Amino acid sequence: MEQDWLRQCVDLATRNVADGGGPFGALVVRDGQVVATGVNQVTPTLDPTAHAEVVAIRNACKALNTFKLDGCVLVSSCEPCPMCLASALWARVDRIVYAADRHDAAKAGFDDRAFYDLFEQPRDSWHVPVLQLSDVDGFGPFTAWLERPDRVEY
Repeated sequence: MEQDWLRQCVDLATRNVADGGGPFGALVVRDGQVVATGVNQVTPTLDPTAHAEVVAIRNACKALNTFKLDGCVLVSSCEPCPMCLASALWARVDRIVYAADRHDAAKAGFDDRAFYDLFEQPRDSWHVPVLQLSDVDGFGPFTAWLERPDRVEY
C-alpha cells in the first residue's frame, strides 16, 4: 500500500512540473485512505512556504476539521525539507514516508542539505543573524495565553 502512495506522490510531482510547479507531491493518509494531496506551489503562488507537504497538511487539516493529524501518515515524493519536517511534527502525524532523498533533490538543484548543515552550526555563525532582543516583555503574549481558561492546547 505504501508503494502505491509513493507512486501517487511521484505522479503528482511529475504532473505538477508539467503544470509549471516544482517537482514535489505529497499526500496525507488516514486509515488507508487518502485524505488530502498537495503539490509544490512556491513559484505559481509566490509563497516560499507552499511546499507540497505543507500544502497537503493544510488541505488535510481543512478536510478533517482539525489541526492535529494524529493517526495520519504523510507521504512525499521526496524527503521533507526541515520546514516540512517541522510542519509534520507540529501536525502530529504518526509517520512520514518518502521516495527520493535530500541527495536526489540536490542533484536537481534543490539543496536542502544547506539547511540541515546550517542547523548543526552555532547561530552566531549563520549568514542570517537570529537574535533575541530583550527590550520588551516578550513573555506578555504567553501570560495572556496562560490566563485564558478556554485556550485550545496544541
